[in-house]
Amino acid sequence: MTFLSPLLFVGIAVIVGYLSSMKADVKRVAIHDETGLFATGFLAQNSEDSDYKYYDFSQIDNQFLKDSITNNGYEGILVIPKTNEITDLENKIEFISNGSPSISFIENAQDIIAEKLTKINLENAHLDTLAIKKAQAHVNINIAKTSGEQGLKGLNEAKIAIGGAFGYLIMMFIIIYGNMVMRSVIEEKTNRIIEIIISSVKPFQLMIGKIIGTSLAGILQFTIWVVIGLSLLFAASAFFGVNVGSPALIEHSPTEFTGTAQLFIKELWNLPIASILIGFVVYFIGGYFLYSSFYAAIGAAVDNQTDSQQFLLPVIMPLMLSVYVGFFSVVNDPNSTIAVAFSLFPLTSPIVMLMRIPFGVPLWQIGVSIALLFGTFLLVVWFAAKIYRIGILMYGKKPSWKELYRWLKY
Repeated sequence: MTFLSPLLFVGIAVIVGYLSSMKADVKRVAIHDETGLFATGFLAQNSEDSDYKYYDFSQIDNQFLKDSITNNGYEGILVIPKTNEITDLENKIEFISNGSPSISFIENAQDIIAEKLTKINLENAHLDTLAIKKAQAHVNINIAKTSGEQGLKGLNEAKIAIGGAFGYLIMMFIIIYGNMVMRSVIEEKTNRIIEIIISSVKPFQLMIGKIIGTSLAGILQFTIWVVIGLSLLFAASAFFGVNVGSPALIEHSPTEFTGTAQLFIKELWNLPIASILIGFVVYFIGGYFLYSSFYAAIGAAVDNQTDSQQFLLPVIMPLMLSVYVGFFSVVNDPNSTIAVAFSLFPLTSPIVMLMRIPFGVPLWQIGVSIALLFGTFLLVVWFAAKIYRIGILMYGKKPSWKELYRWLKY
């Protein structure tokens, strides 16, 4: 699976891309407009790329249309009744169908009708609709840097996407390999192998060995994924004739990259790529060491994975909180008090700090964050070792939080 996983991801991406490029079946919608005001607006929506095609059957009896919806293959019928006041139409229009219409279709239909009603209301108020339309302003704010270079919209979204991807990878690896450590401890404990092993090594040495060994296995697996992924990327670029490389290559390929695309890619190359990659490795190791200590202690305290569930939630909650803070705080303001605090807090820093690094983080904050992370790891290892050395020889009893606290005093 180490070698097949990248191929599976690429295969899934290709399949999803292919399926998304397939044109959906065009759905036919009948229009029964008794007012004669809206049918033209819907017919104007008909085009080759449209997912819906509208037909004006305003002259046909409404009841006959209802009976023939299923027989003639129509998605539904949009009934616009005739009213004494035009404003009454706001709540009297119906879409009749055998199934549930899509949200996008209903919203689009509402926009078409609302636009027409607004225009009629303005005309009834003796307002010049053309003058109002001309008076509407459309503002486009250009972004520039203090150095005089042109800025780029959407770059922050790309930064949070990159940071979020690395943060998600760390969370995924922590959960996957942390569970591997816990399962390994439970298996050795259940099979009584642990009693033989600790006759040769100390419990603390055994726990640290499990954490370091599984960590190195995770880094090796990730390295293999990166190598295979880059190989597939360059193979695809060679096969399709697309230049993938430095900004110099992009600058000499005006036919393939123009305007905003060139600027966007050049800006991505200006990101602190080295800091992101080094930060990923450092925070992956620190975060994994920290959480694996919890997983090892939990594995030693229980006899099976079912009993471990009551202890896993407090461990997973900080990881979930990290993702929440990252996407809802770092996105809006990467240097806010909340973002900085959680990027320094050891239980959340591996994910939140990685989301902040693409935006630029002072070195002292990174240094403090790493020091707190590894310092907390050593402290947690010390506590986890107390639980581990007692729990690995405890059988047949489901421990409580009170008993775990008692083990810490031994």
